[in-house]
Amino acid sequence: MTDRPILVGYDASEGARLALAWALDEAARTGTSVLLAYAFEWMTAATWIGPGPGPGTWPDETTRRAVGEMVSAAVTEATDAHPGLTVRGEVLDTPAGIGLAQRSADAALVVLGSRGHGGFSGLLAGSTTISVSAHAHCPVVVVRPLPDAGPGAEPGRRRIVAGADGSPYARLALAWAVERAVSRAAPLHAIRAWAEPRAPWRPADLDPAEVTRTELNALDEELAGWRDRYPDLPITGEVVTGHPTEVLVEASRQAQLVVVGTRGHGGFRGLVLGSVSQQLLHHAESPVAVIRELPPDTAR
Repeated sequence: MTDRPILVGYDASEGARLALAWALDEAARTGTSVLLAYAFEWMTAATWIGPGPGPGTWPDETTRRAVGEMVSAAVTEATDAHPGLTVRGEVLDTPAGIGLAQRSADAALVVLGSRGHGGFSGLLAGSTTISVSAHAHCPVVVVRPLPDAGPGAEPGRRRIVAGADGSPYARLALAWAVERAVSRAAPLHAIRAWAEPRAPWRPADLDPAEVTRTELNALDEELAGWRDRYPDLPITGEVVTGHPTEVLVEASRQAQLVVVGTRGHGGFRGLVLGSVSQQLLHHAESPVAVIRELPPDTAR
């Protein structure tokens, strides 16, 4: 249990509702509080296309009151449905990407929907999701709707998949994935992907089978410590030939959660995110957890 809340980006869109449902389920399992955050997106004169007052007077008190009531209603609904949880809300007067990334420094986890309303309440537009994933100070889960299902795992989607390429960020992601698997009593499946180089960069003596064996040995060595630590947790590893994005997107079709690491990018102006992480946010068929760093009280 941690004093850090699960921070949910919320704007009452369907995507935000899915994110909130996922976060409440995680909070009930881990004994964590939940904080709903709505962020005003201040328009500039160049981007203002809506009717009514221009950027100089927006959002007015009527808008602020409506937003506050919307957040309060969501908090009440969540508390009524989960009476044992602590749920609260707040309204941020900063752009969503900056505000949520800043608040993530005090959070255990940030949970976002894959897409929000857009327009003046565009809390969870694609650029915001990518920005927060690149700059957050804790893990970020982006909840994508499952085909023919809600935010929870459907039959056949029990396992948690972790991308494991041996990098420091992937090792952080694997550690976080293991803890989620333990708390959910779910099997963990680690995947390492490698792509055969094409001519003229392909070495003449390249033996794909030997490369696969070498990579699988390295992966098994990385998983050995976790297997020793959690002997009752089913942990499997697999090495697949192919581009990591394609391999993990395919794996997401049978996963309740895919976990990957990313190095992100310094500075709020940059929206650079690891290409695999970014592509998963767009194409995965399950929720995706992006791990750039862990909160100090949970880092291992």
